[in-house]
Amino acid sequence: MVHRKKNGYFKQNDQMPASLVVQVKRRVHFNEVDIMGIAWHGRYPVYFEEGASELGRLCGLSYKNFYETNLRAPIVQLHIDYHLPLRLDEKFTIKASLLWNEGARLNTEYALIKQDGNIATTGYTVQMFIDADSGEPYLNSPIIWEQCRKRWKAGEFSCLQ
Repeated sequence: MVHRKKNGYFKQNDQMPASLVVQVKRRVHFNEVDIMGIAWHGRYPVYFEEGASELGRLCGLSYKNFYETNLRAPIVQLHIDYHLPLRLDEKFTIKASLLWNEGARLNTEYALIKQDGNIATTGYTVQMFIDADSGEPYLNSPIIWEQCRKRWKAGEFSCLQ
């Protein structure tokens, strides 16, 4: 049996800056549930994306920023662990955490938290940077990611930690 993760997927150590975290309040809408009134499993990546988009806006890694710098960051890995169902009209919190890394990639972990504090879902995405024109992957970190990490180390995102 595979054990589902609740406490992080990516290894971190004390020398790395703390993760950048955002929390988005949400409610399960009618168009997101199946006939049983449970959030359809295909909606969970969309919930993750809502958290990741907000996090990106707050730390200079929004899709608009990517377009302005001719950069793209497609998801190359998506993993989801379902712990408890989310139900029609249920309120929950999307927690998205960007984890420090030195590579040309974004590692983001997610938790969907029910109002009672129980974990409904956890997961992660890995995004690789590519040049928008050529489609070639970046082997070294693009400037926008280097700038973000510099600001992160300087403590400019302390409100997100």
